Formats: sequence, structure tokens, C-alpha cells
Amino acid sequence: MLLCKPGRALAQSRRPILGLCLHSFPIGLLLPLVILLTKPWSSVCAALASPRFTKIPTDQIGVSGGVASFVCQAIGNPKPVVYWNKKGKKVNSQRIETIEFDEGAGAVLRIQPLRAPRDENVYECVARNSEGEVSVTAKLAIIREDLLPFGFPSIDMGPQLKVVERTKTATMLCAASGIPDPEISWFKDFLPVDPSLSLGRIKQLRSGALQIENSEETDQGKYECVATNSQGVRYSSPANLYVRVRRVPPRFSILPSSHEIMPGGSVNITCVAVGSPMPYVKWMLGNEDLTPEDEMPIGRNVLELNGVRESANYTCVAMSSLGIIEASAQVLVKTLPKPPGTPIVTETTATSITITWDSGNPDPVSYYIIQYRAKGPDSKYETVDSITTTRYSIGGLYPNTEYEIRVSAFNSIGQGPPSTRVEARTGEQAPASPPRNVLAHVIAENNVMVRWEEPEEPNGQVKGYRVYYTMDPSRPINEWQIHNVQDSLLTTIQNLRTLETYTIQVLAFTSVGDGPFSDPVHVKVLHGVPGQPGKFKVGKVTDTSIELTWEPIYNKEKIIKYELLYRPVKFGSVATLSFEPRNSYTVEGLKANTEYSFSLAAMSSKGIGAFTNELVQRTSQANVPRNFSVNLATKTSVLLTWDFPETTNPYRFIVEYNRQKMEVDARLKKAVIPNLQPDTSYDFKITAPEGNMGGLRHRITAKTSPPITIRRPEIDHTRETETTVTIILPSLETRSPVKNVYVVVVPLKRTRGVIRQPKSPDEMDLEELLRDISQRQRDSRQQKQVDLRRAYITARFTPATLPAFFTLGDQLDYGGFENRALEPGLEYVFFILAELNSTTGRMYVASPYTEPVIAPDSDPQPFDAGDGLIWVVGPVLAVVFIICIVIAILLYKNKPDSKRKDSEPGTKSLLGNAEMMAHHPTDPVEMRRINFQTPGMMSHPPIPISELAEHIELLKANDNLRLSQEYESIDPSQQFTWEHSNLEVNKPKNRYANVIAYDHTRVILAPIEGIVGSDYINANYIDGYRKQNAYIATQGPLAETFGDFWRMVWEQRTASVVMMTRLEEKSRIKCDQYWPSRGTETYGMIQVTLLDTMELATFCVRTFSLHKSGSSERREVRQFQFTAWPDHGVPEYPTPFLNFLRRVKACNPPDAGPITVHCSAGVGRTGCFIVIDAMLERIRHERTVDIYGHVTLMRSQRNYMVQTEDQYSFIHEALLEAVACGNTEVAARSLYSYMQKLSKVEPGEHITGMELEFKRLANTKAHTSRFVTANLPCNKFKNRLVNIMPYETTRVCLQPIRGLEGSDYINSSYIDGYRQQRGYIATQGPLAETTEDFWRMLWEHNSTIVVMLTKLREMGREKCHQYWPAERSARYQYFVVDPMAEYNMPQYILREFKVTDARDGQSRTVRQFQFTDWPEQGVPKSGEGFIDFIGQVHKTKEQFGQDGPITVHCSAGVGRTGVFITLSIVLERMRYEGAVDIFQTVKMLRTQRPAMVQTEDEYQFCYQAALEYLGSFDHYAT
Repeated sequence: MLLCKPGRALAQSRRPILGLCLHSFPIGLLLPLVILLTKPWSSVCAALASPRFTKIPTDQIGVSGGVASFVCQAIGNPKPVVYWNKKGKKVNSQRIETIEFDEGAGAVLRIQPLRAPRDENVYECVARNSEGEVSVTAKLAIIREDLLPFGFPSIDMGPQLKVVERTKTATMLCAASGIPDPEISWFKDFLPVDPSLSLGRIKQLRSGALQIENSEETDQGKYECVATNSQGVRYSSPANLYVRVRRVPPRFSILPSSHEIMPGGSVNITCVAVGSPMPYVKWMLGNEDLTPEDEMPIGRNVLELNGVRESANYTCVAMSSLGIIEASAQVLVKTLPKPPGTPIVTETTATSITITWDSGNPDPVSYYIIQYRAKGPDSKYETVDSITTTRYSIGGLYPNTEYEIRVSAFNSIGQGPPSTRVEARTGEQAPASPPRNVLAHVIAENNVMVRWEEPEEPNGQVKGYRVYYTMDPSRPINEWQIHNVQDSLLTTIQNLRTLETYTIQVLAFTSVGDGPFSDPVHVKVLHGVPGQPGKFKVGKVTDTSIELTWEPIYNKEKIIKYELLYRPVKFGSVATLSFEPRNSYTVEGLKANTEYSFSLAAMSSKGIGAFTNELVQRTSQANVPRNFSVNLATKTSVLLTWDFPETTNPYRFIVEYNRQKMEVDARLKKAVIPNLQPDTSYDFKITAPEGNMGGLRHRITAKTSPPITIRRPEIDHTRETETTVTIILPSLETRSPVKNVYVVVVPLKRTRGVIRQPKSPDEMDLEELLRDISQRQRDSRQQKQVDLRRAYITARFTPATLPAFFTLGDQLDYGGFENRALEPGLEYVFFILAELNSTTGRMYVASPYTEPVIAPDSDPQPFDAGDGLIWVVGPVLAVVFIICIVIAILLYKNKPDSKRKDSEPGTKSLLGNAEMMAHHPTDPVEMRRINFQTPGMMSHPPIPISELAEHIELLKANDNLRLSQEYESIDPSQQFTWEHSNLEVNKPKNRYANVIAYDHTRVILAPIEGIVGSDYINANYIDGYRKQNAYIATQGPLAETFGDFWRMVWEQRTASVVMMTRLEEKSRIKCDQYWPSRGTETYGMIQVTLLDTMELATFCVRTFSLHKSGSSERREVRQFQFTAWPDHGVPEYPTPFLNFLRRVKACNPPDAGPITVHCSAGVGRTGCFIVIDAMLERIRHERTVDIYGHVTLMRSQRNYMVQTEDQYSFIHEALLEAVACGNTEVAARSLYSYMQKLSKVEPGEHITGMELEFKRLANTKAHTSRFVTANLPCNKFKNRLVNIMPYETTRVCLQPIRGLEGSDYINSSYIDGYRQQRGYIATQGPLAETTEDFWRMLWEHNSTIVVMLTKLREMGREKCHQYWPAERSARYQYFVVDPMAEYNMPQYILREFKVTDARDGQSRTVRQFQFTDWPEQGVPKSGEGFIDFIGQVHKTKEQFGQDGPITVHCSAGVGRTGVFITLSIVLERMRYEGAVDIFQTVKMLRTQRPAMVQTEDEYQFCYQAALEYLGSFDHYAT
């Protein structure tokens, strides 16, 4: 029967109706029950059931003093009660505790600590409800700690106290061991943890750790880890997890701001509040809620107001469970201010007007604006603004002038309309200037008429004039006679003394006072004598002349001449000049840069008139280049010309353009500015030192020709005659703007028998070529006397008349130029010069030169039958010659080895290269191919470099099958002796018994008298490309052979020693230290002094001074030690090795002896170095490689050369990279021109050189096998980006945590610096899950400087988790991080933290530099700030002297991080070496971490920043 339990939710009634339990219900509830009749009963009242166990306790074996827990849980209806019995009674003890869960339907029996045998028993779990009772038992056994069986579980690492912020991830660690492997389970607050109930939020990791994501307050508690296997159960010590809930009352992070708006305007007011929990935010107007209750946002609320007509206060309210806060914002509805009242003039002076006015505005006014102007048709208003009072004095006005003035008001909305204008006149003043153009002349006996013009600045109404006159101008002015004049501009002075000269001055006066005097004029009182010349002034001035001008004098008597007095102002006597009547005169023969004074008088038949006042003028500076102009321009050059006086004195000046400087001698009067870019405007700044007569300043602009290409003319050998040469002229593009085409002949000059190559056509002095074309056309005979060695134009055509072929030397006229005969036997080149139609000056474009051609002999010998004999005798002689050579070779080969060896001189290596080339015109490898045609050599010919990549791919196919076969087949097919190596006296000198020196190629030392074997060293000559004995391959010196080694270096005149090993590898001595660590050591008869050591990341350069006893000579030798060859195998990438090799080559002098190369045995790595170096040389000349041939040759000169298949493969890889990447190193001073070249589109490509270079970087893709640990499932979630992971070989390893899989992994890579291996750690911006690992990495690898190149969020996405505490200390696993200081700099933030290891209390300071100026998109506009930042970081590192790496991160740890490290290396290299190689630097970085310098923009920025850095050094500026 289906029954509901009586006495529970329903009242008791046991009568079933249709299988339904009906009970005493209120009547109103019956109807719904009837409706439910058709539904199953279980939906209304569940079936009753007796208890059933869902969790049954299992028997346990515990450890004495440990813990045991039995878990028991049951279900039933009604819900059962579960309890524990021991021996039939409920358990009750201090050590035995029952913890209920599931509302009593579950119970954990926990016994702690376990006591044997007291607690060993059978424990019963009972589940009971009204329907019945069930029980189950579990047995507990206890073993003493000292009697535990083998394999009993042990906890290797238990959980630790942890504090986590709510919503963050907490990981409780646990690792256990035992046999069999124990299973791990977890208890929280003594109850079992079941991760399956958390919907994936709580996970037990494979390592056993418990990971709690999105942690909640309920996760807080005491956690235990339990390890169980068949041997027993072990509990960890409990550890508390604290979930920190930040409780912060609400506060406004963005306060609402007040606004002023126009009537009907709109405004948005933002209000943002923060807190924990986050507050709700609403807006109110008075008591009215503007935000509906159900739409109230969290944190941020924007109030949108439209069509606002009235001002009001709006209140923002933020509320949470921790409080309510309010903030108000005022919205002011504003209009433009009204016009102020009409201004009132309160005071005037001659230069100012003071006004006051009424504001006219009830609302506040920001300030007033006054506008005023002088009355007149064209006058404009002047403005005075920012006036904050209603009274103002307008100054700086003109006297006696009428002004209009108006005022307007300005508020936060804008400027209002102006007031009504007021008019006012300034007061008068005495005149500011004298009467103009005062003239005086005699009109009758004793009468002089004086006239003038009114002053320029009368400053009021002129009331009259005063005329002052005297016969003695030295007397004070108040003693002069005065003649007053009113209302007139002329007057007559009477009763003057005859024949006397009077001085006259005039002034004007107003009602206020007198103005200044005019300049004095002089008049001689004699009728018919001329007056003083008027307007006497200076005209044109040169360095040797001054022009003087004046106005003609009105005189009744005719002027017959003028008299001029002049003298140098300092130290000179007066000279007199007389000349015919005129209005100007030029005084010649003056000294340059000298002041002269001049005075002029006119003369008539009656006598000489009065002299003018003295006029003073300085001559200009002498001998300065003038009249600079651009004479002509080509695509890559400009011809500047100027005027300069003929002089023997040198005058140098500087032409500056495009950050370049060029010094020029002014006497040349022209200069070609080369190396310019086509179709580019240039600004030339011409300056001279101040010492050159006061300096020179001039600017001139010019534009180069457009990039029109004219192909070079070709020599047509089919049309040659005895006296002429024919060239094929290139066709011109139909649309090219060519005006004239010139054919230019260039004779090649010889200097001491060597032909001097001429300058390129674009850099020739074309002006010389083109000068005085008309004269050349007029007098062709004169041309024949022109220097035969000079270039000349031989023909001119227009594009329409340009022929396809042109014969040089036919002596005809072409376009006004004589095509004169070529000089027999003289060598020539030719080019085409095109003159362009241009509006910006003369522009030319030149073709390249033709190949050189020798002009035919003009007197050819007649052909006779004797010539025919050549065809008969020639071949016969050739056959005889070949037979002789073959016999000689056979005789040589049949000669016994010992005899041949004795016949060879001991100084084989000293055979001069030039002499050797004469005897052996071919390459030693080629000679071997001819003389020893082994099957291997014949089946492995040289490889063209265009096919090298494909060839290497074939070699590596099928797991390097063909490479192995090829390497195994290398065999010189000859037998060689090594008798000297086997001598007992020499055996101790061999590092390895089986690595010997063949007798026929061994380096023979100069024997020391009386010492047997003193001529022996384990070393052999090795041939290079086209050079015998280019290298010496030797073993790493032993202590007993140091003297022999340095003696060999001295005798062979070696300048470079290459060391391909470290002294010790894999704990074995590979080479003894044969050089002094400091100071001087003597090895045998050679004294070696260490001069300098330069340690770089992958190699070290040491410089020694060598001195041989008994010799006065000192020599410098460099040792290059490559330190990046790994202990096992070969380098992963050839990039560092190629950089090292380039350095060796660059430093080795061309006249030095062989390069001495050694590793340990002197065969493996040594062979690699030699082959790669020789093949790179070969590529430069032949565009093929012959690795197989060269290794075969080396094996015939020293045994085991290139010792392993891996080394043979590495040689191929290195050469492939060298071919693919080319040489991108550039001298720092050439960086600008190199970048300009990169900015141009490459020939045959559609992209620039810069784009091409960046694309070449991406050619090498990393194989997935290079990422091992990073790809493990337990580590994938630690990578911010799935495609950016560290290579296995360069990843930063953390100390593993026992039992925690992947605990040694972090997404970080070691990067070599310029001088220090592993100088940097490049890493991603930490994730929340990897923050603890990040601090662990910094501590374990002693990295005390962190560079951060991103913001926490950019473009709306998280770029980096905030891994540091902001205000108070925080703990990250074992480390407590305490913020100590924060400095906000213009481009970065510097934070300092004290980091303490909680395990032992050790502390250190970590400094974080966060660069804040990197834009969210793209790169910085300028590199200057970033360069300063890099400098600051490295300066701090030096200052605080920590050895550990600098840790650098952005978001993924490759883009900006790559730029920082690239520039750090590049800038340091520029400082030490003066060289730049951005491409190889980035390539090197990409061998250590993928995608370093991620974008083309970043790559270009590296170049730009390097160039800006360069600009800060004066010595590179030129």
C-alpha cells in the first residue's frame, strides 16, 4: 500500500482512494488534488523505503599516532539517521569523533591519534529510519611506525597553508609514494571531498593536487591529503586554506563632473564607484529616482540628459551592503553673455585712453574683450582679451589720433556681442620726428631760402617751425640764431654775411612742445654757388668699392663738377675726388671689410658749395664664395658651382646635406655631390669657419633626376674595322622626357702600368664635359689639341634621330660634335648621357659604361701565307707541351715519399700567395680532382649554390640516408706516413695516440741545436680556396708543447689563432691553457703578454703581444675562442658560428701567415671551421660549393678531418644559411645609407629590401619536436598563446616539486646577450595560474631586474596578470613579496620589492621597470625614449652588481621583448665595435625563442632606433 508517513507534512488518514493517500485537507485544497488524480503518485508523495548504504566503510590499516577515518552514508525514505557503534555501544571518546553530514544521513568516524591495541577493533555503522535499520562493519588495524611493512604509503609533500583571493584559483599540493602506488583522496574539515559534486570547479589533478577554481568563501577550511594502498593509509598534516574576501566600502573612482551647456543642449554625466562587493549606482534629481530599481547597474552609471532648459543639481548614489555614498553634479544651462554697457572714457593721454563700463550681465562673466581701432577706411580692430575688471587703460596708441572702442564679455560658452562703440581722441605730443628733406640755397646777395617737408610723426597739430642757423656749428644750439615760421614750409633768411658758410637745422613744434632737430645742412652765402647736395646716401657695396647717390641741386649757375672727400674712419688720411656732374659715383680701390666716411660738395663757376654731412659705410668681406647655384643634376649627384676671386689663399667651406658633410676648396669653383637618391629634393647648407673672414652662411636646394634607366651601350664586335669601333645604342622609352642624347668617349688612364678605373658616369664632372659647347662646335681643330686623356662628347642626337648603331672614330660631324678618330692602342669605355626636359634646372641621366675596348691599330699588317702556319704549328706545340707536363707528373708521383718530403723546403708555408698562383693557377681542390680522380670525387661534383637547398634536402631524406652514404664514401685513396709522430721522443707531444701529423704536410719547426725532435709539433698545413697552406690544423696544446705551439705561431707569422673548444668539457681536459690569464708568461723562447680580453656571449677574443728572445720585433696575435659549441654533437643553429667566423675573417690581416685552428684533437671542429671558411671564400668567386672535394683534400693532409657525420651535416647547414642570408653586417657610419637602400624596392621584386630581409628571417620554421615539455598536457594551460612556447634546449627550468608533474616548467627562454651567455630571460606576461612559478623563477635564477613592456590590459584584453602586490605584502608559494617603493618616471614606472624566502628567511631586492610609452598598436614614433629606457635598465644592473639574467616580458614574450633584447645587443655592439647587424641579431634571438621581433614594424623600429642612437655620437655624425 502506498502511504505517506503519518505525523509528517500531512495529517493522518489511512484510507486509500484510487491508490492515493487522502488526508484531512482544508476543503479549498481538495479541488487541486482531484486535478492531480491522473498524475503518478510519486510526484506528490514519494514511496517509503528502509535505509540503504550508499557509502560503505572499508577496513583500514593505520599507523600508530596517525589518523583513521571511516565514511558511512545511507539513503531511505524518510531520510535515515547514521551513527557509529563500538562493541555495540555508541562511540564516545576524546580521540574518537563522529562528524555528521548530509543532514545526519552520513557520518565520518575519525580516530586521532591512533593507539594500539586500544583502537584496534571492529566498528559498526548503523543507518535507521521508521521503515527499518541496517548496519555495516569495518575493521581497524594499527601498526607501529618502526614495524611498517615495505611499501606502506608515505606523504612526500603535503599541503601548505594557503591564502587565496575569492574567485582566484587555489592549488593544494600533495605527493605520496608507496608500493603499490597509493591512491590520493582529500578531506576538508574531516569530511571527504567529492570533486564530482562541484560541476568541474574542483578537480583532483593527476599529480594528486587538489585544484579549486573560482574559489568561494565556502572553500575555506582545513585540508588533509590521504594516501591509501593495500599496505595501509597515511594522512598528511592538515593545512588551512583561507579564502580572502576583500570587503571595501563603496568609493567613487570617477566623480560626476559639473557641466555648462547651451539651452536645449545635451550632456552625459558619468559616475563610477568601486568597492567589494561592487556597489549599485543610481541617479537622483532631488527626491526623484532617475534610475529604475530593476535596471540599476553595478559600478558605472551614465546619466544622459537631452533638451535641457533649466539648471539643476543631479545626485549620484552608490550603495552596497557596506554603506551608501553620494556625489552631486551641477548642470548649468548657459547662454552667451549680453553686451556690456557703452564704455565711458575717463582719461586720455597722448598714447593711452582709459575707459570704464557696466558689466550688463547678471550671470558670472569669465573675462572681457576690448576691441579698438584708429578711425579710417582701412584700419582693423586690435584686441585685448582676458580683462577681468570693468576698467582698463589702452596703451601704446598714436598721439592726436581718433579711436573707436567697444567691449564684449566672454563666459564658458563663448564671446557675446560687443557693446555700443565709443569714440575718443588721444592727446597731442611734441613731434617725434624732425622736418624732412631740409634744403637751403642762396637766392640773392645775403639771402638764403630754406625749405622742408612736414615731420613723419607730428603727434598733433604742428603750430610752426623754428629755423636755427649759425656760422660756427661748434657753439651750443642756444647760441644759434632763430627764425620762427608759422603756416609755411619755406622761409627766407636775410642779411647773412657774404662768402661765409652757414649751418642750418629745423625743428617742428606743437602746443605741447618742440620736436627733434633735422640733420644740419650747409650753405655758402655767395650768389651762384651751389647748395648742399640732397639725399646723399650709399648704393651698391662690394669688398673693394662703394657706390654713392644724391639728388641734383637746383642752381641758377650751372654745376661744373662735384668734389668728394673720403677717408678710412680709423687710421687713414683724407683723399679728394673730382668728377663731372652726375647723380651717383662709385669709389673704387677700397680695402675689404673697412669703414669709410664720405662728404660731397657741388661746384659752379662761382665757387664750391657746402659739403654734406659725413656718410659712413663699411666695405663687404673679401674672398667669400658667392652666387651659389646648382649647375646640373644626375640621378645620384648634383654639381654645385659658385663665384670666387682668383687667389692663391686657400678657402675651405662645408656642404651639409642629409646628415652628411663634405669639405670643399672654394678655389675649385665647383663640386660634385655624389651618392644621392634619384628624384629627391635636397637642402644643401653651406657654412665656413668663422676664421675665414667672418664666416659664410648659405642655403640652396636642388632636386636629382628621376629614376629613368638607360641601358648600357654594347660593343658590336661584328662591325669592327681597322680604325673604328661600333657600339649598339640602347633604345629610349617613348614616354621618357629626354631632350638630347650625347655619346661620351672616356679614355682609360694608366698609372704605373695599372689602368685607373674612372668615376661612374653619374659622379663625373659633367660640367667640364658640357662646358662651352658652342666653342667646340666653332673650332674643331682646337679640340685636337685638347688632352687626349680627357673624356669628350663625340656626337649629339635627339630621341627622334637616335640610331641603333653608332661607329666611333669616323671623323664626321654629329649634332655639332666631331666624331674624332680614336687613338690606336688606347683603351676606352663609352656611355650615353641623356639631357632631360626639366623646369627645375639642367638634369641628366647616364647609362653605365660599356666594357673596355682597345682602339684598333690604324696601320694593319697585310695578311700573308705565314699566318696560315699558326694553324698547323700551334696545335703541334700544344700537344708536345701537354706530353711534357704528363711525364713530369708521373716522375714526381713515382718518386719515393721520403725523397719527395726531403726535397720540399721546411718553409713551405712561407711560399708567397702571388708566386703560388703563378705556378698553380687553379684551386688545390680542383687540382686534386684532376690528379686523383677517385670514384667518390667523380660521383660528387661541385654543387651550384642555386641548387644547394634542394641538394641538402635530398641528402637528409629518409633519415639522412644519402648524407650518411656520402660521408662514408669520403676517401683520399692514398696511403701516407707519419714517422715523425711515431718517434719515441715525439709520442708525449701527441694528445691522442691515434691523431697524428702526416709527414708530407706536417709543420716543421726550426730545429733547436742539440735537441732531438725539436722540429716536431702535431700540426699540418691545410689548403684553402685557391691558396695552399692557408690554415694550420693542430691539436689543443699540452703543457709540454706550449713552447712549440708559440714557436710555430711566431715562425709561421700567424696573426689569428682559432680555438674551437673550451678548456674543459664534460669534466674532461680538452686543452691546456697555453696563454697567460694576466700579465706576461714565457713559453720556451717566446714571451707572451696578454693585452686585452673581450668576452662575448658565444666567443672570446684575446689579444697577445709576442716577443721572441734574441729578437727586437714585437708582434700582435689574436686568439678567437668559440665557446658555444655544445659538449655533445654540433650547434643546433649555425648562426652564432657564422658570426664568429665573420669576426675572425674581418680581423685577420691579408698579409698574415696561415690561420692556426685547433680544437682538442685538431680534426673535428677544426675541420668544420676550415671547410666552411674555404667554401664561403669559394662562393664569393664561383657561386658553387665543393664540400665533398674539400673534405677529401683535407683528409689527404691530416687524418680524421671532419670527424663525424653530424659535423659534415653542420657544414652543409652553415653554408646554406650563409647563402640564404648573405652578409647584413654594416659599419655604423654606413647605417643611414644602408637603410636608404633597404627602403627601396629590390630589383626583380615587388617589395622593399627591408620587407625582403624580414621575410628571410621567417624562412626557418621550428619543428614541433623542438617543444617537448611545453607540449605536455599538464603544461599546456600555462602557455598564454598556444603557438608561443620555449624551445626545449633554451627553456628556463624550475626546480621540480616532488610528485607534481610539470612543476619544472614555465614559458620562459634563456637568451644570450652581447657579452653574457644567458644574459636575459624572455618570458610571457604571467597568467594568474603561473604567478607563483614566475616568482619561483626569479628567485631560483637570481634575476633581480624585471622589464615589463605592456600594460595589464590593452585593446580591451588582458595582456598580463598583475603578478605583484600593489599596497601590502603578499605570499606567492614560498615567497613573501613586499612592495617597498614606486617611482613614476616620464616613460616608465620603477617598482622595488623585497622578496623573502619563507623557508629560510633569505631576502633580496627585485626591481621592476614597466615601460609605459609603447602604444597599444604599432611601435613608438621615435626610438629615443626606448633607448633611454634600455640604458636605465642596464645601468641599474651594473650599479647593483647582480650576476643573474634580466627578465624581460611583454604579453607573449616575443614581440616587444625581442625588440628590447635586440636593441640591447645592437647598441652595445655599436659602442664596442662600430658595427651593426640587425638581421643576424634577430636571427640569433629566433634560434633561442620563436618569433622574436614579431612584426615588420618592430623590425624596422630596431633599425630606426639604432640610427637615432647613432645620431647621439659625434664621431659617427659624418
